[in-house]
Amino acid sequence: MHEKTEAMLPAVTEVLDAPERLGALYAAVPDMAIPDGDFEGLARLAASLFDAPIALVSLVDREWQWVKAAVGTTEARFRSEESFCIHTITEADDHAFVVLDASRHPAFRSWRKVAGAPFLRFYAGVAIVLDGQAVGTVSVLDVAPRLEVTAKQQDELKKIAGIAASMLKLKEEARRRALKEAALSREEQRLAMALDAANVGSWLWDIRSGTVAGNGAMMRMFGLPSERTIAAKAVFSAIHPEDRIPTFSKLRQAMAANEEYDGMFRIGANGRWLLGRGRVHDRDSKGAPLTFLGMTVDVSEQQAAVQRTRLLLKELNHRVKNTLAMLQSLARQTLRQTSDPAAFMTAFAGRLQAISEAHGLLSDYEWGTIRLAELISKQLLPYVSDYGEQVELHKDEISLGPDQAVGLGLVLHELATNAVKYGALSVPKGKVVLTARRVVEDGESVLHLTWTEVGGPAVREPRRRGFGSILIERSLDKVIGSSVKVEYLPAGVTALIRLPL
Repeated sequence: MHEKTEAMLPAVTEVLDAPERLGALYAAVPDMAIPDGDFEGLARLAASLFDAPIALVSLVDREWQWVKAAVGTTEARFRSEESFCIHTITEADDHAFVVLDASRHPAFRSWRKVAGAPFLRFYAGVAIVLDGQAVGTVSVLDVAPRLEVTAKQQDELKKIAGIAASMLKLKEEARRRALKEAALSREEQRLAMALDAANVGSWLWDIRSGTVAGNGAMMRMFGLPSERTIAAKAVFSAIHPEDRIPTFSKLRQAMAANEEYDGMFRIGANGRWLLGRGRVHDRDSKGAPLTFLGMTVDVSEQQAAVQRTRLLLKELNHRVKNTLAMLQSLARQTLRQTSDPAAFMTAFAGRLQAISEAHGLLSDYEWGTIRLAELISKQLLPYVSDYGEQVELHKDEISLGPDQAVGLGLVLHELATNAVKYGALSVPKGKVVLTARRVVEDGESVLHLTWTEVGGPAVREPRRRGFGSILIERSLDKVIGSSVKVEYLPAGVTALIRLPL
């Protein structure tokens, strides 16, 4: 027990302001102004031990003594400079700090609460120590002086202070755990929101209970109700019948080998393709799998793209074979019509370019359909100086398939080259009028295309049919039911083209 004289009082400011002490205090109790009912029992126990009217469980920072629990007072805080407890903290040893009669003590007799109401006389306190730092006190006070404090009372008060320190430590650990759990919960929520926004399904299969807990994206992919937990049987039943057994077998193999599952399967209800990945999350003491954690991604668009690519490659292979056969025929026929190498190269290169233009358009549209107007402009632009003035087009909106586009492209090329050499496009004022109409014959759509040259020199029917004429007539042979008829009228060449769509 210590009862200090004024000469023995140390400079407490240095102790109160010590960074280590304040660090331990603020780490344990971030907000000291809030009372804590968990410490009320300790305050009552201390008051009973000393039969004292006032008992406090307090924390002390550099300016204030904060009351966490009290008996006999409703004050929430005291100024440190008029606090007995700062001297208890200064001691911070194995002994209690005791003042038997403050009115006779040279250091305390002039204090406001000693000299005036409530006329405090007796004080006994023990430091609450956390991590080697005195952060607060358990203390008792009385308005009547005491003659002595027994060693047993001091020991019991120290035990109460030790319990208070343990409670503060436990509360600090619980608070930190709660903060970590809250942070983890927020992170899980952010992850769940991110997965849902990215349309990534996540799921946990509880193998023993036979249930699957999944997020909203997963339930939507499988076409299941929006409940977060559903029977595993319902999940597997949603898989396409042809993929169900292979998928389940692959899952079982991954579980047995402790490897990652990676597989694709279809959903029976909507035909969507899903990519699934996952692995065993935990096992029991015997190694049997308990839960399986995984994710699914909708890869329907990628699968459709793969299928389109395969179809395009097959179509391209078919087209290449046909084109090579056509080129061989063109080369032979062109060579038969001319013995001049330069003339052969000019004629053959032009026909090759016509095929290339049609192929380029088809490639742009993934070998689907192309618009007739685009094909006409591609084939005629190289042969006119002013397309708007020299080409007059009246048309319906018409789309052409690959065979139609390549064949018609060659026809237009031959008509254009003839018009440049001998017809309307050989003079500045000449032009070509094209009329394209969709008509219905026997329930099927047919293109009627008329090529008419106007403003050119007078036309005479040639004495013999050249390869160009033959090519015009035969370029559409691959389109069943098609025909081309060329008429050499004096006013200008006219071609009548019939092409089933």
